[in-house]
Amino acid sequence: MTAVRSMPVRRIAGGMPLRFRAVAVGAGCLLLALVFGVLAVGGGDYPMSPSDVVRTVLGGGSPAEDFVVHELRLPRVVTALLVGAALALAGAVFQSLVRNPLGSPDLLGFTQGSSAGALLVVVTGGGSAALAGGAVLGGIVTGVVIYALAWRGGLHSHRLVLVGIGATAILTGVNGYLLTRGRLMEAARAMLWLTGSLDGRGWEDVLPLLAAMAVLAPVVLLGCARPLAITEMGDDLARGLGVRVQGMRLVLLGAAVLLTSLAAAAAGPVSFVALTAPHLARRMTGAPGPNLLAATCTGAALLTGADLAAQRLFAGHQLPVGVVTGVLGGGYLVWLLAAQRKAGRI
Repeated sequence: MTAVRSMPVRRIAGGMPLRFRAVAVGAGCLLLALVFGVLAVGGGDYPMSPSDVVRTVLGGGSPAEDFVVHELRLPRVVTALLVGAALALAGAVFQSLVRNPLGSPDLLGFTQGSSAGALLVVVTGGGSAALAGGAVLGGIVTGVVIYALAWRGGLHSHRLVLVGIGATAILTGVNGYLLTRGRLMEAARAMLWLTGSLDGRGWEDVLPLLAAMAVLAPVVLLGCARPLAITEMGDDLARGLGVRVQGMRLVLLGAAVLLTSLAAAAAGPVSFVALTAPHLARRMTGAPGPNLLAATCTGAALLTGADLAAQRLFAGHQLPVGVVTGVLGGGYLVWLLAAQRKAGRI
Protein backbone atom coordinates (compact mmCIF):
# COMPACT_ATOMS: atom_id res chain seq x y z
CA MET A 1 0.00 0.00 0.00
CA THR A 2 1.37 3.37 -0.98
CA ALA A 3 1.80 5.79 1.89
CA VAL A 4 -0.12 9.01 1.58
CA ARG A 5 2.07 12.08 1.94
CA SER A 6 0.96 14.87 4.20
CA MET A 7 0.05 18.01 2.35
CA PRO A 8 2.58 20.83 2.68
CA VAL A 9 1.54 23.89 4.63
CA ARG A 10 0.66 26.65 2.18
CA ARG A 11 2.61 29.85 2.55
CA ILE A 12 2.14 33.42 1.42
CA ALA A 13 4.77 35.42 -0.41
CA GLY A 14 6.42 36.61 2.81
CA GLY A 15 6.97 33.03 3.97
CA MET A 16 4.42 32.94 6.83
CA PRO A 17 2.12 29.90 6.81
CA LEU A 18 -1.44 30.85 5.92
CA ARG A 19 -2.80 29.39 9.16
CA PHE A 20 -0.55 31.64 11.25
CA ARG A 21 -1.35 34.62 9.04
CA ALA A 22 -5.08 34.07 9.69
CA VAL A 23 -4.49 33.89 13.46
CA ALA A 24 -2.33 37.04 13.33
CA VAL A 25 -5.00 38.93 11.36
CA GLY A 26 -7.68 37.82 13.80
CA ALA A 27 -5.60 38.87 16.82
CA GLY A 28 -4.79 42.22 15.22
CA CYS A 29 -8.43 42.94 14.42
CA LEU A 30 -9.50 41.94 17.92
CA LEU A 31 -6.89 44.28 19.41
CA LEU A 32 -8.09 47.07 17.12
CA ALA A 33 -11.68 46.43 18.21
CA LEU A 34 -10.64 46.73 21.86
CA VAL A 35 -8.82 50.01 21.15
CA PHE A 36 -11.94 51.37 19.43
CA GLY A 37 -13.99 50.20 22.40
CA VAL A 38 -11.78 51.97 24.94
CA LEU A 39 -11.93 55.20 22.93
CA ALA A 40 -15.72 54.92 22.66
CA VAL A 41 -16.14 54.36 26.41
CA GLY A 42 -13.92 57.37 27.13
CA GLY A 43 -15.93 59.82 25.00
CA GLY A 44 -19.12 61.74 25.74
CA ASP A 45 -20.23 64.40 28.21
CA TYR A 46 -18.10 62.82 30.94
CA PRO A 47 -14.73 62.38 29.15
CA MET A 48 -12.21 59.84 30.40
CA SER A 49 -8.69 59.04 29.30
CA PRO A 50 -7.92 55.53 27.99
CA SER A 51 -5.96 54.74 31.17
CA ASP A 52 -8.93 55.82 33.31
CA VAL A 53 -11.23 53.61 31.25
CA VAL A 54 -8.99 50.56 31.64
CA ARG A 55 -8.54 51.24 35.36
CA THR A 56 -12.31 51.54 35.86
CA VAL A 57 -13.06 48.37 33.88
CA LEU A 58 -10.58 46.52 36.10
CA GLY A 59 -12.38 47.77 39.20
CA GLY A 60 -10.24 50.74 40.25
CA GLY A 61 -12.46 53.67 39.31
CA SER A 62 -14.40 56.12 41.44
CA PRO A 63 -18.14 55.55 42.02
CA ALA A 64 -19.00 58.09 39.31
CA GLU A 65 -16.58 56.53 36.82
CA ASP A 66 -17.82 53.07 37.70
CA PHE A 67 -21.43 54.07 37.01
CA VAL A 68 -20.62 55.85 33.71
CA VAL A 69 -18.50 52.99 32.39
CA HIS A 70 -20.32 49.88 33.59
CA GLU A 71 -23.91 51.07 33.39
CA LEU A 72 -23.98 53.62 30.55
CA ARG A 73 -21.19 53.01 28.04
CA LEU A 74 -19.71 49.53 28.34
CA PRO A 75 -22.95 47.69 27.40
CA ARG A 76 -23.05 49.62 24.11
CA VAL A 77 -19.45 48.72 23.28
CA VAL A 78 -19.91 45.05 24.18
CA THR A 79 -23.07 44.97 22.06
CA ALA A 80 -21.12 46.40 19.12
CA LEU A 81 -18.36 43.81 19.54
CA LEU A 82 -20.81 40.90 19.70
CA VAL A 83 -23.11 42.11 16.91
CA GLY A 84 -20.17 42.74 14.58
CA ALA A 85 -18.65 39.34 15.34
CA ALA A 86 -21.98 37.51 14.97
CA LEU A 87 -22.87 39.18 11.67
CA ALA A 88 -19.40 38.62 10.21
CA LEU A 89 -19.36 34.95 11.24
CA ALA A 90 -22.83 34.44 9.77
CA GLY A 91 -21.80 36.26 6.58
CA ALA A 92 -18.68 34.10 6.15
CA VAL A 93 -20.78 30.96 6.62
CA PHE A 94 -23.40 32.08 4.09
CA GLN A 95 -20.77 33.06 1.51
CA SER A 96 -19.15 29.66 1.83
CA LEU A 97 -22.44 27.73 1.81
CA VAL A 98 -23.72 29.38 -1.37
CA ARG A 99 -20.21 29.65 -2.90
CA ASN A 100 -20.94 33.22 -3.83
CA PRO A 101 -19.03 36.31 -2.60
CA LEU A 102 -22.33 38.20 -2.47
CA GLY A 103 -23.93 35.59 -0.22
CA SER A 104 -25.03 37.43 2.90
CA PRO A 105 -28.06 37.43 5.21
CA ASP A 106 -28.73 40.98 3.94
CA LEU A 107 -29.25 39.67 0.39
CA LEU A 108 -30.73 36.22 1.08
CA GLY A 109 -33.83 37.31 2.99
CA PHE A 110 -32.87 36.39 6.56
CA THR A 111 -32.33 39.98 7.72
CA GLN A 112 -35.62 41.01 6.11
CA GLY A 113 -37.34 38.18 7.98
CA SER A 114 -36.04 39.52 11.29
CA SER A 115 -37.19 42.99 10.27
CA ALA A 116 -40.68 41.70 9.46
CA GLY A 117 -40.98 40.06 12.87
CA ALA A 118 -39.86 43.22 14.64
CA LEU A 119 -42.14 45.47 12.58
CA LEU A 120 -45.11 43.25 13.34
CA VAL A 121 -44.41 43.77 17.05
CA VAL A 122 -44.06 47.54 16.58
CA VAL A 123 -47.35 47.78 14.66
CA THR A 124 -49.18 45.83 17.37
CA GLY A 125 -47.76 48.12 20.07
CA GLY A 126 -45.25 45.75 21.68
CA GLY A 127 -42.35 46.94 23.85
CA SER A 128 -38.61 46.68 23.36
CA ALA A 129 -38.36 43.15 24.78
CA ALA A 130 -41.17 41.98 22.50
CA LEU A 131 -39.47 43.68 19.54
CA ALA A 132 -36.28 41.71 20.14
CA GLY A 133 -38.30 38.50 20.43
CA GLY A 134 -40.16 39.32 17.22
CA ALA A 135 -36.88 39.85 15.39
CA VAL A 136 -35.52 36.48 16.52
CA LEU A 137 -38.76 34.65 15.72
CA GLY A 138 -39.05 36.35 12.32
CA GLY A 139 -35.51 35.34 11.38
CA ILE A 140 -36.02 31.74 12.49
CA VAL A 141 -39.33 31.37 10.63
CA THR A 142 -37.78 32.86 7.49
CA GLY A 143 -34.85 30.46 7.76
CA VAL A 144 -37.17 27.45 8.07
CA VAL A 145 -39.28 28.56 5.09
CA ILE A 146 -36.27 29.26 2.87
CA TYR A 147 -34.70 25.93 3.83
CA ALA A 148 -37.93 24.05 3.06
CA LEU A 149 -38.38 25.75 -0.32
CA ALA A 150 -34.72 25.27 -1.30
CA TRP A 151 -34.65 21.57 -0.33
CA ARG A 152 -34.98 19.00 -3.09
CA GLY A 153 -33.09 15.83 -2.28
CA GLY A 154 -30.54 18.03 -0.55
CA LEU A 155 -29.71 21.68 0.00
CA HIS A 156 -27.91 23.13 -3.02
CA SER A 157 -26.33 26.56 -3.18
CA HIS A 158 -27.97 27.87 -6.35
CA ARG A 159 -31.48 27.02 -5.11
CA LEU A 160 -30.75 28.64 -1.76
CA VAL A 161 -29.65 31.83 -3.53
CA LEU A 162 -32.69 31.94 -5.80
CA VAL A 163 -35.16 31.26 -3.00
CA GLY A 164 -33.37 33.79 -0.78
CA ILE A 165 -33.57 36.51 -3.42
CA GLY A 166 -37.28 35.82 -3.88
CA ALA A 167 -37.83 35.94 -0.11
CA THR A 168 -35.97 39.26 0.05
CA ALA A 169 -38.27 40.78 -2.56
CA ILE A 170 -41.43 39.51 -0.85
CA LEU A 171 -40.38 40.52 2.66
CA THR A 172 -39.26 43.97 1.51
CA GLY A 173 -42.80 44.57 0.28
CA VAL A 174 -44.28 43.17 3.49
CA ASN A 175 -42.05 45.42 5.60
CA GLY A 176 -43.05 48.48 3.60
CA TYR A 177 -46.72 47.63 4.14
CA LEU A 178 -46.22 47.12 7.89
CA LEU A 179 -44.62 50.56 8.14
CA THR A 180 -47.70 52.14 6.59
CA ARG A 181 -49.94 50.42 9.15
CA GLY A 182 -48.20 51.86 12.20
CA ARG A 183 -48.98 55.17 13.87
CA LEU A 184 -46.56 58.05 13.40
CA MET A 185 -44.56 57.45 16.58
CA GLU A 186 -44.50 53.71 15.96
CA ALA A 187 -43.31 54.22 12.38
CA ALA A 188 -40.53 56.58 13.55
CA ARG A 189 -39.40 54.03 16.15
CA ALA A 190 -39.49 51.29 13.54
CA MET A 191 -37.44 53.35 11.06
CA LEU A 192 -34.74 53.98 13.68
CA TRP A 193 -34.60 50.26 14.44
CA LEU A 194 -34.46 49.38 10.72
CA THR A 195 -31.49 51.70 10.25
CA GLY A 196 -29.51 49.86 12.90
CA SER A 197 -28.66 51.64 16.14
CA LEU A 198 -26.75 50.99 19.37
CA ASP A 199 -28.20 53.91 21.31
CA GLY A 200 -29.39 53.09 24.82
CA ARG A 201 -28.20 49.50 24.80
CA GLY A 202 -28.00 47.82 28.21
CA TRP A 203 -26.82 44.52 29.61
CA GLU A 204 -30.23 43.00 28.87
CA ASP A 205 -29.42 43.45 25.16
CA VAL A 206 -25.98 41.90 25.57
CA LEU A 207 -26.78 38.68 27.44
CA PRO A 208 -28.86 36.77 24.82
CA LEU A 209 -26.31 37.39 22.06
CA LEU A 210 -23.41 36.62 24.41
CA ALA A 211 -24.99 33.28 25.32
CA ALA A 212 -25.59 32.48 21.64
CA MET A 213 -22.00 33.33 20.70
CA ALA A 214 -20.68 31.23 23.58
CA VAL A 215 -22.55 28.20 22.23
CA LEU A 216 -22.61 28.71 18.45
CA ALA A 217 -19.17 30.21 17.79
CA PRO A 218 -17.28 27.12 19.04
CA VAL A 219 -19.62 24.86 17.05
CA VAL A 220 -18.91 26.78 13.84
CA LEU A 221 -15.23 27.67 14.38
CA LEU A 222 -14.06 24.39 15.92
CA GLY A 223 -16.52 21.81 14.68
CA CYS A 224 -17.39 22.92 11.15
CA ALA A 225 -14.56 25.11 9.81
CA ARG A 226 -12.52 22.29 8.25
CA PRO A 227 -15.51 20.40 6.73
CA LEU A 228 -16.84 23.69 5.35
CA ALA A 229 -13.50 24.45 3.67
CA ILE A 230 -13.43 20.95 2.17
CA THR A 231 -17.00 21.31 0.89
CA GLU A 232 -16.00 24.41 -1.08
CA MET A 233 -13.95 22.07 -3.31
CA GLY A 234 -17.08 20.12 -4.28
CA ASP A 235 -19.70 17.92 -2.65
CA ASP A 236 -18.42 14.68 -4.21
CA LEU A 237 -14.88 15.26 -2.94
CA ALA A 238 -16.20 16.21 0.48
CA ARG A 239 -18.28 13.03 0.72
CA GLY A 240 -15.27 11.01 -0.37
CA LEU A 241 -13.31 12.51 2.52
CA GLY A 242 -16.02 11.58 5.00
CA VAL A 243 -17.87 14.90 5.32
CA ARG A 244 -21.62 14.60 5.91
CA VAL A 245 -22.41 17.46 3.57
CA GLN A 246 -26.15 17.90 4.08
CA GLY A 247 -26.00 17.51 7.86
CA MET A 248 -23.15 20.01 8.08
CA ARG A 249 -25.05 22.50 5.91
CA LEU A 250 -28.13 22.18 8.09
CA VAL A 251 -26.11 22.84 11.26
CA LEU A 252 -24.29 25.80 9.74
CA LEU A 253 -27.43 27.30 8.24
CA GLY A 254 -29.21 27.04 11.59
CA ALA A 255 -26.28 28.62 13.43
CA ALA A 256 -25.97 31.46 10.90
CA VAL A 257 -29.70 32.20 11.01
CA LEU A 258 -29.69 32.30 14.82
CA LEU A 259 -26.65 34.59 14.90
CA THR A 260 -28.22 36.93 12.33
CA SER A 261 -31.55 37.02 14.16
CA LEU A 262 -30.04 37.66 17.59
CA ALA A 263 -27.74 40.35 16.19
CA ALA A 264 -30.77 42.06 14.65
CA ALA A 265 -32.62 41.78 17.96
CA ALA A 266 -29.72 43.50 19.75
CA ALA A 267 -28.99 46.34 17.32
CA GLY A 268 -31.42 46.21 14.42
CA PRO A 269 -30.56 45.00 10.90
CA VAL A 270 -27.12 46.65 10.66
CA SER A 271 -26.23 46.58 6.96
CA PHE A 272 -23.13 45.43 5.08
CA VAL A 273 -21.11 44.06 8.02
CA ALA A 274 -21.99 40.46 7.13
CA LEU A 275 -21.08 41.13 3.48
CA THR A 276 -17.95 43.25 3.92
CA ALA A 277 -16.12 41.68 6.88
CA PRO A 278 -15.45 38.27 5.20
CA HIS A 279 -14.12 40.05 2.10
CA LEU A 280 -11.76 42.19 4.17
CA ALA A 281 -10.60 39.16 6.14
CA ARG A 282 -9.89 37.22 2.96
CA ARG A 283 -7.86 40.08 1.49
CA MET A 284 -5.84 40.51 4.70
CA THR A 285 -5.07 36.81 5.18
CA GLY A 286 -4.49 36.07 1.50
CA ALA A 287 -6.07 32.67 2.13
CA PRO A 288 -8.91 31.03 0.22
CA GLY A 289 -11.83 29.45 1.99
CA PRO A 290 -14.22 30.74 4.63
CA ASN A 291 -11.64 32.46 6.95
CA LEU A 292 -14.14 32.17 9.80
CA LEU A 293 -11.93 33.30 12.69
CA ALA A 294 -10.42 36.26 10.84
CA ALA A 295 -13.84 37.31 9.54
CA THR A 296 -15.35 37.19 13.05
CA CYS A 297 -12.64 39.45 14.51
CA THR A 298 -12.79 41.75 11.48
CA GLY A 299 -16.54 42.19 11.97
CA ALA A 300 -16.03 43.09 15.63
CA ALA A 301 -13.44 45.73 14.69
CA LEU A 302 -15.56 47.03 11.83
CA LEU A 303 -18.68 47.63 13.91
CA THR A 304 -16.91 49.09 16.95
CA GLY A 305 -14.99 51.43 14.64
CA ALA A 306 -18.19 52.40 12.85
CA ASP A 307 -19.92 53.08 16.17
CA LEU A 308 -17.00 55.25 17.31
CA ALA A 309 -17.25 57.21 14.07
CA ALA A 310 -21.02 57.51 14.47
CA GLN A 311 -20.50 59.10 17.89
CA ARG A 312 -17.63 61.44 16.95
CA LEU A 313 -18.22 62.38 13.31
CA PHE A 314 -20.58 65.26 14.03
CA ALA A 315 -20.20 67.17 17.28
CA GLY A 316 -23.40 67.21 19.33
CA HIS A 317 -25.18 64.71 17.08
CA GLN A 318 -24.86 60.93 16.95
CA LEU A 319 -25.59 58.96 13.80
CA PRO A 320 -27.18 55.51 13.86
CA VAL A 321 -24.36 53.03 13.37
CA GLY A 322 -26.22 51.49 10.42
CA VAL A 323 -25.77 54.72 8.47
CA VAL A 324 -21.98 54.53 8.87
CA THR A 325 -21.76 50.81 7.98
CA GLY A 326 -24.02 51.40 4.97
CA VAL A 327 -21.81 54.19 3.63
CA LEU A 328 -18.56 52.32 4.32
CA GLY A 329 -19.85 48.97 3.09
CA GLY A 330 -21.47 50.43 -0.03
CA GLY A 331 -18.31 52.37 -0.84
CA TYR A 332 -16.17 49.27 -0.38
CA LEU A 333 -18.47 47.23 -2.62
CA VAL A 334 -18.31 49.84 -5.39
CA TRP A 335 -14.51 49.98 -5.09
CA LEU A 336 -14.28 46.18 -5.18
CA LEU A 337 -16.43 45.96 -8.30
CA ALA A 338 -14.35 48.68 -9.98
CA ALA A 339 -11.13 46.87 -9.08
CA GLN A 340 -12.49 43.55 -10.39
CA ARG A 341 -13.57 45.19 -13.62
CA LYS A 342 -10.17 46.84 -14.05
CA ALA A 343 -8.50 43.46 -13.55
CA GLY A 344 -10.76 41.98 -16.25
CA ARG A 345 -12.51 39.57 -13.91
CA ILE A 346 -16.02 40.94 -14.54
